[in-house]
Amino acid sequence: MRLGVLDVGSNTVHLLVVDAHPGARPLPAHSHKRELRLAELLDGTGAIGPQGVERLIEVIKDAQLAAEDKGVEEVLPFATSAVREARNADEVLARVTEETGVELTVLSGAEEARLTFLAARRWFGWSAGRLLVLDIGGGSLEIAYGLDEEPDFAASLPLGAGRLTAGWLPGDPPDPSDVRALRRHVRAEIARVVGDVSRFGAPDHVVGTSKTFKQLARIAGAARSAEGLYTERKLSIRALEEWVPKLAVMPTVQRADLPGVSEGRAPQLAAGALVAEGAMDLFGVAELEICPWALREGVILRRLDHLPSA
Repeated sequence: MRLGVLDVGSNTVHLLVVDAHPGARPLPAHSHKRELRLAELLDGTGAIGPQGVERLIEVIKDAQLAAEDKGVEEVLPFATSAVREARNADEVLARVTEETGVELTVLSGAEEARLTFLAARRWFGWSAGRLLVLDIGGGSLEIAYGLDEEPDFAASLPLGAGRLTAGWLPGDPPDPSDVRALRRHVRAEIARVVGDVSRFGAPDHVVGTSKTFKQLARIAGAARSAEGLYTERKLSIRALEEWVPKLAVMPTVQRADLPGVSEGRAPQLAAGALVAEGAMDLFGVAELEICPWALREGVILRRLDHLPSA
């Protein structure tokens, strides 16, 4: 069957269309993406303002048309931290349903972490052993650890690259004192959960997912996306320690010229790099591998698991 997953994230609304059936690898058929930056559309009270709601509805309608054009049989719509944490989340969800017919499932942070972990486990397989999975989104950092398909530990921290950029790094380039303050904040937040993960023992394989990790790996020398999903891509703490100070003093326009960095994501890259470096350092990770699959694929895999076999 042809499935679509509609991901209303903090940065983008992304429709991923795949051809899939139980027991088989989902095959990507189409990708439709629109930048929204919901995390930046919150007003002073933490609510998504009228302009943001209208924009969200418009983008979802656009995704519905794309799904229809591609012959999608079922769409799995969900929202993450930007909607989850909005003060008027219930009102926004009701408006979306009223205007579009789409009923967004709001994932908890722990659910995000578990589904992303499932995707990484299926990608790397059982031979990867104990997995530690790190995912930096626009609104949150997800951390999951485990030996099976269901992680032993799953948590979400409010350390998304978009959220931190808006709240901590207003300058372009950011003021060095703001960068230092954000670095302290990031490491203090991550340190709260290090002990919870460490008690399970050292991981056999560490995985990074999300656009932030992919872009950091690319500027550190990893293969281009054009070289295919199955090309191994890694990111070392040593490379991050070299790049974080450089990114912190670069204006956005200069970051956007780096290999693999999009203009839309460039403003968030310094904050994302601080989170990546902090997580790898505090968890004692010398190197991680980039996983092409993440939350969207996890949602699809979970749905396929509940379909009857042919």
